[in-house]
Amino acid sequence: MIRSSAAVLASLLLAGCAAGPDFHRPVAPAVHDYTAAPLTTTAATPGFPGGAPQHFRQGGDIPARWWQLFHSQPLDRLIRQALAGNPDLKAAQAALLAARENALAGRGAYYPGVDVGVSANRQQDPPGALAPVPSSNASLYNLLGAQVNVSYMPDVFGLNRRTVESLDAQAQAARYEMIATDMALAANVAVTAIQVASLREQLKATQQLAGIDAHVLSIMRYQLAKGYVGRLDVAAQEAQLAQVNAALPGLRTQLAQQQHRLAVLAGRFPSEGAAATFTLADLALPRELPLSLPSALVAQRPDVLQAEANLHAASAQVGVAIANRLPNLTLSADAGSTALTIGRVFTAGTGFWGLGAALAAPIFEGGSLRHQERAARAAYTQAAEQYRSTVLAAFEDVADTLTALQQDAQALQAAAAADRAAGVTLDLAQRQWKDGYAGYLAVLSAEQAALQARIGLVQAQASRYADTVALFQALGGGWWHRADLAQDDDAPAASSTLPTKGDHEH
Repeated sequence: MIRSSAAVLASLLLAGCAAGPDFHRPVAPAVHDYTAAPLTTTAATPGFPGGAPQHFRQGGDIPARWWQLFHSQPLDRLIRQALAGNPDLKAAQAALLAARENALAGRGAYYPGVDVGVSANRQQDPPGALAPVPSSNASLYNLLGAQVNVSYMPDVFGLNRRTVESLDAQAQAARYEMIATDMALAANVAVTAIQVASLREQLKATQQLAGIDAHVLSIMRYQLAKGYVGRLDVAAQEAQLAQVNAALPGLRTQLAQQQHRLAVLAGRFPSEGAAATFTLADLALPRELPLSLPSALVAQRPDVLQAEANLHAASAQVGVAIANRLPNLTLSADAGSTALTIGRVFTAGTGFWGLGAALAAPIFEGGSLRHQERAARAAYTQAAEQYRSTVLAAFEDVADTLTALQQDAQALQAAAAADRAAGVTLDLAQRQWKDGYAGYLAVLSAEQAALQARIGLVQAQASRYADTVALFQALGGGWWHRADLAQDDDAPAASSTLPTKGDHEH
């Protein structure tokens, strides 16, 4: 046993390799589609904002500033302002800087440590001392000294390398977390702005509907007084007006909250408001949607890359735990001078030097090191499962968004058909009223139906715009085309296996 252990230590010493498993990038999932049902071009609804057909371009690449595909200058200004002033993004950037500095600080372990010391002492020896230091046998004297100490710990078993590897991986995780924050911020601003535009139009239509309902109620109350309608008809109209009025506070609250949210996302106080506003009609729906290949998704989504970096850091920590159970070699040297006066420091006969080497190996630590290694392996398993969960969630996100986009197109078609039908009904009712073939209540009733159809159409349009934004975010957001985000992209490369007990791989 002793000979075999010595052979292992000797081989590690000669090879100069790091203890523990080498990390390999996980292989991309072997899937070819995001959804079970085949994707088709989404249906078109001509003549309505957001009604353009959308075609999925397989293998297409996401542009760096995908939001510009909506061709809205106000939206572009909102997102640029948010990217410049959002405090969460600035915090993520600071966290990345801290992680990178910690990684650079860890690299200092590769080099010798050099310390310089200067000392000055006033000293008195006890009376009758056998060997006073000064040649004059004085018992009270000054002792001055200066020395340089050099120490170096050869990284025989890779403790320093695995530690730095873990710190580098943590810096990569912070980088991808910052990128994810950047991508989510742009998407959140776009979706919130779309919701603000939608709620503003819904509120306007609902207020008009409430006015028409109130007008209808006043007419019906007049007719009730004349005996032309019954109390039941009036009560039904009162209930309808109350329902519409009850919806107004909720819409106003939602609109105010989304406006507050939009201001805060841009790094402003709610009282300051957002920098720009627009309507849904100001947006152009992107007709061609680039759809990344499933095999490329794991290399694009920042949350997946962050989980991969966490897995890499956990793998390196296994090597750290293994190396902590192996001997450590320390080399040291010191040189200096000691004298009784400042003028004699560094003169001949006052210098000293020393060389040293120390080998320390843990013998008994109460099982702490063994359990720390087991804990590191368990943490690696945890990180591996979290990575798989993140990958599955990423594919689920894309699949849900693709399904929503196709259903949004169908919903917009139905809402547009209802809007057209309501418009035709209103036109006929107005003509018949002018010609004396219908009463004014028929016109008001048609106007009510038209406004209700308009509200449904606005909601369908907003859903299609918002889900288009969600697709760009789900596919990674095109961050790899932005010079400020894609720099220092040194993600590790190929397949990883879980380290097992007793691994000393290099």
